[in-house]
Amino acid sequence: MRRYRRIFYLVLFLGLVLALFEWSGLRRNLSADYLHDALEANLYSGLALYIALFCLGNLLHIPGWIFLAGAVFSLGKVWGGVATYAAAVLSCCLTYFFIRAIGGDALRVIHNRWVVKILHRLDTHPVSSISTLRVLCQTMPTVNYVLALSGVRFRDYLLGTLIGLPLPIALYCLFFDYLARILHWH
Repeated sequence: MRRYRRIFYLVLFLGLVLALFEWSGLRRNLSADYLHDALEANLYSGLALYIALFCLGNLLHIPGWIFLAGAVFSLGKVWGGVATYAAAVLSCCLTYFFIRAIGGDALRVIHNRWVVKILHRLDTHPVSSISTLRVLCQTMPTVNYVLALSGVRFRDYLLGTLIGLPLPIALYCLFFDYLARILHWH
């Protein structure tokens, strides 16, 4: 039971953060329109709020496309993409540190053959594994949690994140810009 204590603390922490998020009313108001309005009202405070909400949202499993759509609708595909890339990298890093601080490398205590095989692949090719995961899953919180709990070094985590995020973010930016144009939202 001692081996699973860190996982218990992690689940408890996430439950408390989710309860605070729900209690504060942010969950009801969080949408692409809300982010658009915040960015339109004041660029600098809107960007600070955008980054803070992206970080909190990533920790709480809120899909990143909501944040990206709000940024593209407000700032356009180029600056919306730049803002999203910066927020996504910061969000992934903060999630890594929070989850690692509470859960440590908790996945290393699991002795399932599939888990051992995946961790071995991650240990032997960390940057390419993480960058591939970023291309396929972007900032998916579950991926962030697993990587943080896997024991992977932060340097490899950051490098894989920096390499893997630009392509999917650029594609989403093009998609949301196209959507905004056909729906006359610009």
